[in-house]
Amino acid sequence: MKYIDEFRNRKFCEALSKKIREEVYGEKRMTLMEVCGTHTMAIARYGLKNLLPENIRLLSGPGCPVCVTPNPDIDKAIGFCRLKNIIITTFGDMMRVPGSSSSLQREKADGADVRIVYSPNDAIKIAIANPEKRVIFLGVGFETTAPTVAASIKDAREEGLKNYFVISMHKVMPPALKALVKGEEVKVDGFLLPGHVTTITGTEVYNFIPRNYGIACVVAGFEPVDILQAALMLVRQIKNKKPLVENQYTRTVTKEGNPYAKKLLNDIFKQTDAEWRGIGIIPKSGLCIREEFADFDAEKTFELKIEESKEHPDCICGEILKGVKEPIDCPLFDTICTPENPVGACMVSSEGTCSAYYKYRSYDIDEDNRG
Repeated sequence: MKYIDEFRNRKFCEALSKKIREEVYGEKRMTLMEVCGTHTMAIARYGLKNLLPENIRLLSGPGCPVCVTPNPDIDKAIGFCRLKNIIITTFGDMMRVPGSSSSLQREKADGADVRIVYSPNDAIKIAIANPEKRVIFLGVGFETTAPTVAASIKDAREEGLKNYFVISMHKVMPPALKALVKGEEVKVDGFLLPGHVTTITGTEVYNFIPRNYGIACVVAGFEPVDILQAALMLVRQIKNKKPLVENQYTRTVTKEGNPYAKKLLNDIFKQTDAEWRGIGIIPKSGLCIREEFADFDAEKTFELKIEESKEHPDCICGEILKGVKEPIDCPLFDTICTPENPVGACMVSSEGTCSAYYKYRSYDIDEDNRG
């Protein structure tokens, strides 16, 4: 297939659905987890759960970078807003994420200079145009976006910029998957692995999952046919008890990944322990700026007082990110917590599970893409 509409063709989806049902007929229940926010949205948008048999349970995991950013990090970003002569630059999804007592959007309304950018390069341009200001970019994301932030730090050094800084809240996926499979709250039989992340990392970083834990893995693309084909590959692995890492997304993902992006990441960042919302501290799951580039590290440049972090007592975003619960289990869902008035990060982000459930809960399949 060459064209996007082919990957959304209803007949292809129904044929794959039929094959999946044939494969799992009479089999025990299988639990599959997608760990990419784009997968979560696609599954909801196209009603793909309705095309799976009852003995396949599809869960959403910690695949939304904004959602897994914990309140202490949000509070830290808000604290930087309150410093003098600071311009905060960020992706749009971060604006409305509630911290312990405020959000970037509220701080902007109160007079803070917070600007939405589409890439770190935009933040660089703002720093060049405002030499009297100190420009801080909020580095949030997985291996997909982290190389662009690394490139911005490299560019800032080459251009001799003295007023550009980064707060690195980046996360890396393999340690989080390890934490999930080692936990006992949810037993996962197979992972739908993230295509965007794996374009950078390559498939080999996941080999430990089938080798050490006996869990099936398939790297998947983001269209309905991609996801259903990946689900079929997973159930065949599980049924045959031959777990491995397979690559469904061959038009983009390779075994080696992107060597230039990986080198750039390694040159600028190093792995460090990081906190994930709902999961806690995961060893070596974050990226911090190396000492050689400390001049661009906002946390090492500015003194900052941060309020004591707290969570809304009824928000279950953390449990949703672990796959323990679903949005409909939350007492706040579609009552107090809505996209217009989000209580938790999972309702804010365009890749959040609660946002996906809210937006597409009454949809079977997107009427515009029936094929």
